[in-house]
Amino acid sequence: MARIIGGIGTSHVPTIGLAYDRKRQDDPAWAPLFEGYKPVARWLAEKQPDVLLFFYNDHANSFFFDCYPTFALGISPDFDMADEGAGRRPLPGIKGHPALAAHVAESLVNDEFDIAVFQERALDHGCNSPLGLMWPHEPGWPGAILPLAINVLQYPLPTAARCYKLGQAVRRAVESFPADLKVVVVGTGGLSHQIHGERTGFNNVEWDEQFLDMIVDQPHKLAALRHAELVELGGAESAEVIMWLAMRGALNDEIRCVHKNHYLATTTNMAVAIYEQGADRQAPAAPVHVNPQVAGMEKIPGTYPFDLRASVHAVRLNRFFWRHREPAFRELVARDLEAAFDELQLSSEERDLVRRRDWLGLVRYGVSFFVLEKFARVVKMSNLAVYAAMRGETLEEFLKTRRVPESA
Repeated sequence: MARIIGGIGTSHVPTIGLAYDRKRQDDPAWAPLFEGYKPVARWLAEKQPDVLLFFYNDHANSFFFDCYPTFALGISPDFDMADEGAGRRPLPGIKGHPALAAHVAESLVNDEFDIAVFQERALDHGCNSPLGLMWPHEPGWPGAILPLAINVLQYPLPTAARCYKLGQAVRRAVESFPADLKVVVVGTGGLSHQIHGERTGFNNVEWDEQFLDMIVDQPHKLAALRHAELVELGGAESAEVIMWLAMRGALNDEIRCVHKNHYLATTTNMAVAIYEQGADRQAPAAPVHVNPQVAGMEKIPGTYPFDLRASVHAVRLNRFFWRHREPAFRELVARDLEAAFDELQLSSEERDLVRRRDWLGLVRYGVSFFVLEKFARVVKMSNLAVYAAMRGETLEEFLKTRRVPESA
């Protein structure tokens, strides 16, 4: 059974990654910061977690404000590093854990956290800035990442209390996953800083020290703070410490801080801390193998629920059909179908399903009907004709089972 073995709180300032890439670890101005991460790297090397579950925020690099989710869980088999305007960082891509991600997503939704999920979106400095300092990554990373993005950019933000409860729900989800995995939860952001307006450059190191003490012994008091109080104490952008509270909620009641470092170099008091858990008086959650809301659905003949496992399996094929919304892509499909296949990197099996217009086979493979129907429109086939094909009937035979006008 999966278990959470500890937690890490860390800043995610982009200049950390920039200084790392420029090999400034021994520069006098940066050495105190990098020295603070060495115990974290040693601790992770000793504990050897399989997965780092990151509570982080995206800084308008993979998400934009036209559709910016409050909570979003990455479910891809792998993740790339984002180009934030100055080129992609020289870090390898990192594996995800789709099975754990699907389980956590289902558990959270059933725990009444209505989260979004995402695939094939790059991870920005909210993840990769501290990640490179904590985990060796040449030639590759030693484990997988489970990224859970939290909106701390665009108000209304989730409350500190909601983030703490999210962490508790994540803990229940992880501990009910049946595979034997070691998971470390990571909360990112802060500490005190403000990077807009006339208050730019504000810091409050005394409050940062108090916060680091309270996250251990008084998390409920921190969770009761309003955003305005966090901003007054630590600066406008320091409200992102609510992501530390998500990490704290995923740990048990009694924790101890075994390492702590903070260093104010430019505009942000950059901090990192390791938290180990005491004896847990609560029994872990019983393993859950399937989403209880759909248990038994597999026994309903001819029914194929589009779940996260199907979505991950068929993401490129679903995107192929989804892109038929674009006139230029429709023109490419009509002119050179193989080139369209190549652009989406479809497998030979996927290409064959499309060529044969095997509607039922596509659904069984993991295609959502609501992107499939876009392709049907392009090939001049009505939804009714697709329904008939999936039933193995002619359109005329299918219409005889419907109460519709003859002209339909």
